[in-house]
Amino acid sequence: MDGSQDRSKPPPQTPSTANGNGVASMMRLRLKPEKEHKSDSYQDLQQLEFSPLLFSSLEHYLPANMLNVPRELKLRYMREILLRYSTEGERTRIQRHREYRERITSNYQSLHEQLYTMQAEQFFVPSFLNAVNEGTEDSFRSIMVEPSPGVFTFEMLQPRFCELLVSEVENFERWVHETRFRIMRPNTMNKYGAVLDDFGFETMLDKLMEEFIRPISRVLFPEVGGATLDSHHGFVVEYGIDRDVELGFHVDDAEVTLNVCLGKQFTGGELYFRGVRCDKHVNSETLSEEVFDYPHVPGHAVLHRGRHRHGARATISGRRVNLLLWCRSSVFRELRKYQKDCSNWCGDCHREKKERQRQSVAATKLVLKSLI
Repeated sequence: MDGSQDRSKPPPQTPSTANGNGVASMMRLRLKPEKEHKSDSYQDLQQLEFSPLLFSSLEHYLPANMLNVPRELKLRYMREILLRYSTEGERTRIQRHREYRERITSNYQSLHEQLYTMQAEQFFVPSFLNAVNEGTEDSFRSIMVEPSPGVFTFEMLQPRFCELLVSEVENFERWVHETRFRIMRPNTMNKYGAVLDDFGFETMLDKLMEEFIRPISRVLFPEVGGATLDSHHGFVVEYGIDRDVELGFHVDDAEVTLNVCLGKQFTGGELYFRGVRCDKHVNSETLSEEVFDYPHVPGHAVLHRGRHRHGARATISGRRVNLLLWCRSSVFRELRKYQKDCSNWCGDCHREKKERQRQSVAATKLVLKSLI
């Protein structure tokens, strides 16, 4: 690509007609990804309708003749496909949210500018960094404890980073109060807290997911799209007597959830887990072996499937602040539309499949016995 081209702007819209550069009118993706392909980065492009990570992830599914064309052509090709499946209402919502963020970032003055770009050595404890740099299942598991199936805990963030991030969020909330700016809260369940992506943290959190959480999820959660995480929702929640006190039983809108306690001093607030479920079984009974409670430790992370049912007990005293990163895979979500069997990750689907197999074996034995 010509180095003189302005890479901060997306290429102009082009119709999906054939041209001399390999962009064909029949735009399709391959069913299986080209795992050895090294994707381009789209982080430097502004005003994209979709996440830059989504384009990088989608590259692996491009037809063979598109993998090595200039980035501009790949972007056009993928954009046309994404727009085909994106409704006008969804595009309008995205545009309004972008304008909302721009109003915040153009007026809010950050307190700790160093937090807004990834500085791994200043953010993470050495054991976590070393494990990710080595990048093997053994290295990941060497720093983790799996106290309940599918729930992984480990030390992750340095105390100074936790302190600065809490300070930054408090500064943002003061600005919101003083300017009477109406902000969107993290989700429908939390009345307190802030969406970090909305006031400048999106790029840093993209890197957190892409370079640190996705390599771990590729190993620990491959059955729910852990290898293809391409977007996120990053936010901070606050619990205390004058904040949200507890959080009800729910599942996350995520394939993989990272939950890190930032502090401060508090008692109570334990996470409780009650088994992984698909949509069909989300309200089913909990088995005794699925019951697990986890007490938060500042700087320590919990990593689990988003469909792992959980909640938070009441924070009895003090104030608890947590960083949440909901990691999502557009590929997994598309495939799940056609997936009837969730037995490789849903606890109830797995038990139902085992029961069908048991009944089939029993019926076969009866038939064979009758023939003797």
